[in-house]
Order: sequence, then structure tokens, then C-alpha cells
Amino acid sequence: MNNEKKDTRWLTSVALMAAIVILLANTPLGMIQLPIIKATTVHIPVIIGAILLGPAAGAILGCVFGVCSMISNTMAPTLLSFAFSPFMSMSGIVGALKALWISVGCRMMIGVVAGWLWIFLKKMNVNQFLALPIVGFIGSMTNTVFVMGSIYVLLAGEYAAARTVAVDAVWGLIMGTVLASGIPEAIAAAVLVVVIGRVMLSVFRGTIRAVV
Repeated sequence: MNNEKKDTRWLTSVALMAAIVILLANTPLGMIQLPIIKATTVHIPVIIGAILLGPAAGAILGCVFGVCSMISNTMAPTLLSFAFSPFMSMSGIVGALKALWISVGCRMMIGVVAGWLWIFLKKMNVNQFLALPIVGFIGSMTNTVFVMGSIYVLLAGEYAAARTVAVDAVWGLIMGTVLASGIPEAIAAAVLVVVIGRVMLSVFRGTIRAVV
């Protein structure tokens, strides 16, 4: 009976975190204005959910994030929406599958990496004050590296055409995005995961069974 109650709490908690992801993905709350760029915060509940509820929950929440991104890029397309929406593909079914991986698959990896990293750090008896920012930073960088890396590997030609640059210039643009946007986002994630994570860990300790 106790396991059933914990499973129900787990499902309810995943649903609540998914609702937060959807809220952030569809409102200005999903962006933090930094001095130079806007940093996304949509992946924060994915990372927090992975810490509290395990890698399986993190994967589900990452999928929700990815679907929201896919819908946004389909309904309000931008120059690079072909990389995030299978419906905006420039190269047919193959391109659609690539876009599906970038928009959904890469975002699922945020929760998977964050969840397993948290489990590893706990087994290594790393203090929460150190473990939380590490997971926040790495979880955020997982998003940036997987998304931008997949664009470079899978869609370099299309990306170059959209940005009207030579293909051999794509690597520099990708690295520029990682440095200018990915690292500030990761630092912001590290801080937010510490602040929010400590509170939520103390509130939910022992009441929810993490699922791997």
C-alpha cells in the first residue's frame, strides 16, 4: 500500500512539474533577461524533477519541454525552426526525423543526464551545496551541447543556408552560441537549482520514490 501511495505521489508530482514546464514554455517567465542575451529557464523544472523524482521523470519532463518547443516552432516559425519542427523540415522525412530528435530527443537527455548525475553524486556522498549546482550546470549544458551539436552534425548545410554563410563557418557560429548563450544559461541554472532544489528536497524528502 505504501508503495502504491508513493507511486501515486510520483505520478502527481511529475504531472505538476510538467505543468510548470508548459507554463514556462508558453510565457515570458521562461526567459531571464541577461545583460547581453535572454537565458531560457524552461529546463530548470526538468532538472529539478530529475533530482527529486529520478531519471525516468526527468526524461518525461524533457519530452514535455521538447514537445512545447516543437509546437512553438511550428506555430510561430523563425529562421531556424526547421531544426526544431518536423513540420518545417527542409529535407523531407529524413529532415523531419532530425528535427524531432533535436526538439524532443535532446531535451529528454537533460532529465536523463541530470537524474543519473544526481544519483552518482549522492552515492559518492557529495554535499548538496556542491551537488546541486553541478547538476544544474551540467543539466543545462546538456541541453546546449546536444541541441547545438546535433544541429552541427545533422543539419550543418541547412543551418549554413539559413544563416547565409559557408558550411565551414557553421562550427564557429555553433561555438559562439554555446559561449554566448549556453554558459550564461548554465550559470543561471546552477544558481536556480541550488535555491529551488534545497527547498524542494527538504519538503519532499522521503515522501516520493524516485524512479530510474
